[in-house]
Amino acid sequence: MIGILGASGTVGHHVAAALARAGDGPLRLGARRPEAIRVETDRTGVETRAVDALDAASLAGFCAGCRVVVNCAGPSYALKDTVARAALTADADYVDVLGDDPVHEALTATGAVPAGRTVVLSAGTVPGLSLLVHRRLTELAERDATRATRLVAYAGGLERATATVAADILLSLDVGGAGGEPYGHPLAAWRNGRRVPRALRVNENAEVPHYPQRVALQPLLTAETERGARTTGLAEAEWYNVFPGSQVRALFTALPTLPVDTPEQREELVRRIIRAGEIDLAGAEPYYRLVLTLSGPDRRRTAVVRTDDSYRLTAAVAAHTVRALGNGRVPPGLHFAGDVLEPAEAIDELTRTGAADFSVYEGEGHTGEQAGDDFEDGEL
Repeated sequence: MIGILGASGTVGHHVAAALARAGDGPLRLGARRPEAIRVETDRTGVETRAVDALDAASLAGFCAGCRVVVNCAGPSYALKDTVARAALTADADYVDVLGDDPVHEALTATGAVPAGRTVVLSAGTVPGLSLLVHRRLTELAERDATRATRLVAYAGGLERATATVAADILLSLDVGGAGGEPYGHPLAAWRNGRRVPRALRVNENAEVPHYPQRVALQPLLTAETERGARTTGLAEAEWYNVFPGSQVRALFTALPTLPVDTPEQREELVRRIIRAGEIDLAGAEPYYRLVLTLSGPDRRRTAVVRTDDSYRLTAAVAAHTVRALGNGRVPPGLHFAGDVLEPAEAIDELTRTGAADFSVYEGEGHTGEQAGDDFEDGEL
């Protein structure tokens, strides 16, 4: 039995659909309001159940009998390790589309993952797939004459925001990173083995290859980017969140200064984030891009992930993680998806199932101030 918590939400719905299409199951789909769960396939082997992630007895009942629990509920930074502990208590493995460093640290501190059980966190687009793409570029660079030393990444697009995503965005201003830090460090960059504050600047009107319009760029160095840079021995790494829409851009710029002390204030900001996304998307086609350039003195490669729905892409990463776990390709223990999945296998499945398009372009080595400014010479 594969349990999917938060199955009435956008990501949970797509996870259930992906697993059902692949013939994985049986599936137990849980939500506070089970009547809101949409099942697009034959209901054979699919059960729906009411479950409240904040009610210990309800959550325990949902996890009982599952071999793996996939958490798509949120806000993730509010639930923290609650669902993971319930799954492990029920002797189930655990996959979380977010979770990130706070859950990893909490489970590590208490030794909550017993021998023989597996927990995979950050099994989504960012973080998750972002590190897998970085690792795939690193694998391709192994054949080069000189070592790759620089990574520049761009992520974002025009999409609607769900209430759960909006709530996690607010929480990420204070939590979500390693050691109790916020999810990321604005304007920071990786330089010579360490984080350097205020190394970069916001660009309100940038032209970035593989994006269909001019965009705003906000640098944000995350724990995942730092881990990837440290593991692969990069001298430099930069990450830019991409904002094509003016409404979302303006609101996100103001977020750190807006009041979030009361539930009413937070709920109002969630509504504003959702509304800003709707305004920016009006009359436009949704899209999402993940563009990473890894370069060295002699060679550079740019990987481009294209999709019209990052929620479906996140779900596809989670579904692939469940299959990899079930097939014995993930060892027992506590992992981040970006660290433990095989990059080529994951990317191949995402493209084969239509969750995203993936291309790699090659060019000459370091040129210009930002690797992302270099247009690629050829596609692999």
